[in-house]
Amino acid sequence: MTQSVSSLADNSVFVKPFNEALVHQVVIACLSNRRQGTHQQKTRAEVSGGGAKPWRQKGTGRARAGTIRSPLWRHGGKTFAARPGVYSQKINKKMYTGAVISIISQLIRDNRILLVEDIKIAEPKTKLLVNFLKKLNVNKPLIVVDKIDDNLALASRNLIEVGLTSFAGIDPVLLLSYENVVITKEAFEKLKEVYKYDE
Repeated sequence: MTQSVSSLADNSVFVKPFNEALVHQVVIACLSNRRQGTHQQKTRAEVSGGGAKPWRQKGTGRARAGTIRSPLWRHGGKTFAARPGVYSQKINKKMYTGAVISIISQLIRDNRILLVEDIKIAEPKTKLLVNFLKKLNVNKPLIVVDKIDDNLALASRNLIEVGLTSFAGIDPVLLLSYENVVITKEAFEKLKEVYKYDE
């Protein structure tokens, strides 16, 4: 049994207007916080070798050189070497929850959220999940459940255009990454419970 979320009698939590500026700011911050910042290159002091002067200072006709690890040389160090960086941005809880509520509210208005009674996969087979989604007639869906069981996780992991998360794992980037959201009634009720005090 399927049902559009917009047809529910009580969805008062997710009736906020879409705040594009807020959503953009939160999404950028979320993506920045995912960056590891572990990139690093070696300077001339860190490249191994190059301790001896290649040739004497004068009399050879060549330009003076003090090390074969100069940035001008092949296999030399990097002039302005990259260093590990921190790209994290602070997101206030009120901003984060406001962005999630804003996105879900817009998805409801666009009829892009489909409510289902439950999602049960008898065996960990991708074909069973594909057939289930075909019956719902949804493209590139994000499946949201109360708890992820092993069969559902194994059945969905080979589907590139299908996402799977629990209601607790929902974030703005995930919601915007898929065309539709298929959510179980139990997960939707818990989602409303989580966000009803953050309106």
